[in-house]
Parts: sequence; structure tokens; C-alpha cells
Amino acid sequence: MDQNMNKEATAALLSNYKREMEAAVSYNQLALKETDPRRRDILMKLSKTEEDHAAKWAEKLRDVGITDLPTIKESSWKKWQRSSSNLATNLERMERDEHQNIAAYEEQKRFKDEEWTRLLNEIQDDERSHAHSVRMLMSDSDPQNSLDLLWSKERWHKRSGTGWVGDAVYGVNDGLGAVFGIISGVAGFSASSRFVLVSGLAGMIASALSMGAGAYLAAKSNREMAEAEIHHEREEIASDPAHEREELELLYQLKGFTEAEAAMVAERITKDPDLYLKTMIQEELGVTEDQFPNPWRSALSGGVSTAVGAIVPVIPFFFMQGIPAILTAAAISIIAHFLVGAAKSLVTVRSWWQSGLEMTLVGVIEGVITYALGFLGSTFLHG
Repeated sequence: MDQNMNKEATAALLSNYKREMEAAVSYNQLALKETDPRRRDILMKLSKTEEDHAAKWAEKLRDVGITDLPTIKESSWKKWQRSSSNLATNLERMERDEHQNIAAYEEQKRFKDEEWTRLLNEIQDDERSHAHSVRMLMSDSDPQNSLDLLWSKERWHKRSGTGWVGDAVYGVNDGLGAVFGIISGVAGFSASSRFVLVSGLAGMIASALSMGAGAYLAAKSNREMAEAEIHHEREEIASDPAHEREELELLYQLKGFTEAEAAMVAERITKDPDLYLKTMIQEELGVTEDQFPNPWRSALSGGVSTAVGAIVPVIPFFFMQGIPAILTAAAISIIAHFLVGAAKSLVTVRSWWQSGLEMTLVGVIEGVITYALGFLGSTFLHG
């Protein structure tokens, strides 16, 4: 490394040392205030691990000639934050810090130092484990957080069985709303039924393709991210089974098991490699491998349903012309808005009539505004 790079690397190492010591102090202070023995023990373990990380950075600093390390104390600002917040808020702050540390360490891999990179990877794995432990402590310390965690898992589970229903309903909704707005605006601008028909068909095709592509990419992205997390978990189990088993035991302790019970459950699970992996991804990600969204199914249901919704306002213009066609299209579209809104109750908790009336109102407002804009545009251009 050149001189400037050496200065930058030394500054990074010193920042790493401070970062880990500050985390150790914070976890320690939270542990001292914690009344639940199980949570206090976990927080103390996290504090000890952060101290170990700081010791490793201190050793790296000594290797580059830095031996006079600063004494790290909790700042007045952090002390005030901690004392004025409940445990859940403090833990949320700690989880955010853990993710920031992971990102900072990833950036430091640019120094291309083999030993440094190995240490960064090792500590990053620990930080990921800490972030998950903190998240579980958050749910364990606050009933609302527990409910949020359970509900998030339920929503994923429901998507695995009814995701196509949601894609279809919202696809029809988007197609109907978009094309009804287009034909209303064009009808306000020109009385020519041919213009309205062509613009409606173009809008239908564009909306269907856009919705299908968007649904495909979103589902594919979600699937790939989940698969990447599972791959990472599989590698962690293979490379450091003792660490992963300790993490599994902590997860069950956070669920209310005693240390002995958690160790017994972990012992039985870890004997079966497939069950071990499935349990870890279920506990950490809330998913199983057979629950991934299917990109092609999402694309098909989203694209086709959008086309179905979009064609509704266009149909009258195949058989009628002029004002009768516009009025018929408006009437059919308003009825369709109500039916689509009512259908949304399949994937929401609202009553069908409330959802239907809301969608109808949206459709009426949309049609009036776009028609008015088209009419004003025509008046302005043609005098």
C-alpha cells in the first residue's frame, strides 16, 4: 500500500475498533438494565462477542504500530438515547447498527489484504447472527413486535397459496383504471370512435405487458433473494456447525425454552442435515423452499388479468359509435369498478360493499377528470 492508502487503512482499523467497543458497551449497559435473566444472559454474550471483535482489531492495529488505543465510553448522547427509550427501541437501534457494520466491513474489502478480508468475513458472519438475535429479542421483549413477526410470516404463507388471486385482482384493477382513464381522455378530446378504440387497445396491450413484466421481475427478485439467503445459511452450517447450533439454541431460548430444553431440541434437529437447514431458514427467514413465488405464474396472472380489466371499457366501441358508445363504456366501466372493488375483499379484510363503493368513486373521479382534460385540450387546440 502507498502512504495515503496506509493512512486510510489505519483509520479504518481504528474505526472498526471503536465501532466494536461501542457496541460492546451498549450491549453491556442494556444487559445491566434487563430484569429477565435469559435476555440479560444473551445481551451479555453479545457484549462479550463484540469485545472479542474489538480485540482482533486491536491486534491488527498493533501490527501497524498503533498501541495507544482510546478508551471507549458511552457518549452522553447515546446514554440519553438509551435511558429515554424502551428495550425494543434500543434493540431496534442496535440491529440497525449491526447492519451498518456489515456494510462498512464489506466496503473495506477493497484493500485487498488477504488476512484482513478473512477477518472481515468472519466478523460479518457474527454481525449477521447478532442482528438476527437482536431481532428475536425485540419480538421477545414486546408483544406488539411478536405479533408483527407472526403476521409477517402469515402474510408470506398466504402469498404462497393465494398470491395469484391477489395478482389477478390487482391486475384487473390496474387494467380497468388505466384504460378507462385513457378512453375517457381521448373521448373528451375527439368524438371519433376509431381514435378511442385504437387508444384503448394500445393502452390494454401496454398495461398488460407492463404488469406481466413487473410481476415476473418482482417474483423473480424475491425468489432469488430468498435462495441466496438459503445458500448462505447452507454454507454457514457447513463451515461452522458449532456456531449455527449455538444460534439455534438461542433462537429456542428466545421462544421460551430453558437452556437444557433448547439444547435438547437443537441436538435432535442437527442430526438430520435437511431438517437442520429447513429449520434454520424457517426460523431466520420465515419461509420454506416450497413457498417461493413462481415468477411465470405471477406474470401470467398479472398480465392476463390486466388485459381482462383493460378490455372492459373498450368493448362498446367495437359495436357502437359516438356518444352512445361513450355513455355505454362509462356505464359498463363504473359497474366493473364496483365488481373489481368487491372482489378485492377476497384478499383484504374490508367488506365487499365498502371496497366496491370506494373503487366506484375512484373510477367516477378518474373518468370525469380525464374527460375534462381531453375536452379542454380539444377546445384549446381547435379554438
